Amino acid sequence: MGTAWPLRREAAGSCGVRAAVMAAALRGCRRAVPFIAVLKLLLLLGTAVGSARATVYFREQFLDGAKWKKRWMNSEYKPDFGKFNLTAGKFYGDPVLDKGLQTTENSKFYAISSRFKPFSNKGKTLVIQYTVKHEQKIDCGGGYVKIFPSNLDQKKLSGDSHYYIMFGPDICGSDTKKVHVILNYKNKPHPIKKLIRCKVDGYTHLYTLIIRPDQTYKVKIDNEMVASGNLEDDLDFLPPKKINDPTVKKPVDWDDRIEIDDPNDVKPEDWDEPEYIMDMRAEKPGDWDDVVNGEWHYPRVKNPLYRGEWKPRQIDNPNYRGVWPHPQIDNPNYSPDYSIYIFENISVIGLDIWQVRAGTIFDNFLITDDEEYAEDFGDETWGETKGPEKEMNIKQTEEEQARERAMEEEYFKQQFKKKLERKIQSGRDRAEKNTDTKAEL
Repeated sequence: MGTAWPLRREAAGSCGVRAAVMAAALRGCRRAVPFIAVLKLLLLLGTAVGSARATVYFREQFLDGAKWKKRWMNSEYKPDFGKFNLTAGKFYGDPVLDKGLQTTENSKFYAISSRFKPFSNKGKTLVIQYTVKHEQKIDCGGGYVKIFPSNLDQKKLSGDSHYYIMFGPDICGSDTKKVHVILNYKNKPHPIKKLIRCKVDGYTHLYTLIIRPDQTYKVKIDNEMVASGNLEDDLDFLPPKKINDPTVKKPVDWDDRIEIDDPNDVKPEDWDEPEYIMDMRAEKPGDWDDVVNGEWHYPRVKNPLYRGEWKPRQIDNPNYRGVWPHPQIDNPNYSPDYSIYIFENISVIGLDIWQVRAGTIFDNFLITDDEEYAEDFGDETWGETKGPEKEMNIKQTEEEQARERAMEEEYFKQQFKKKLERKIQSGRDRAEKNTDTKAEL
């Protein structure tokens, strides 16, 4: 289900309470309720008790069927936005728990969002987490989310809408297979300078972005850290702390050329050939009129002996001294800003993407202030269904391969049968022909 207000988790003895509730649920449901119902109950209870510090600002698992349409708003900015459908896809770990928003139309822009009570992450950790499954093994399209301020007009959501954070995988061809981390600072988006590879295997994966008040960040995929660092260092929010000293210049005798021309290399005498030559084999057309067409000339063709501009071969520079270390000084234009990480009135999460081939499923959205809670939530959702999902996909693949083999075998069987029938018929025709010939004789 969706959450549109902060949820404060139980304070005292939360771990014990959680364990007791889970045990009681299992005892009470073991005889009368299917296991999957118990699992759903535990997932809901698991988000209500646990860490004493966690505040959940937004949570969406799509566990209440069509009611999600009341919490998510489609943009009306363009009349031909792609449509979303609630489904677990072709393969899944659980038919209910794995239901999410799936893109359904190829070569479309998509724009949809959900609102929650505004909050500020000042002095707090901000965790943004969700799962995405490219079960169509996407070749070009986005799988990222955007976080918006409260003044967003959801009906006009588009690629031009001002956003705070853009996070998640983006795939396009063989070149782009990365995780975006883009933060807005002074109304300008700043992408991370590190290359973070995303998952491309078609299974569900868990993506987590953590931004801390000490201005450090962490990116996790499947609850494993794949990148971390300092916001100021890894995103170009501020001018550099140090710059080259403008009063110091590189010494005139400093040689930083790695290679130089070989002074002993001499251009061959037969090197210089024109790039184009006249084709002396051509003949003047019989209907050529010099008065009308002008004087006829042999056409020019590419010279097969042309070798381009001659350049001496390169050798190691014996005087190479390396890259000159330009002395650095403090940048007078730099001043620290300890509020880079802060976003006020965070209030909307949205999908604003383009996809060439549709089929991506988004699920298990979470915005909280507690890293441990987010990790537990990931383990209790994605972590519980990832194994069965893969098993189902492998089984489906094996069954499909078996069907294809059976179809191939049936095809070749029919072909062999037809060939045999043609051979028998051919033998009969020859026998009849021989009989007729004998009769004539």
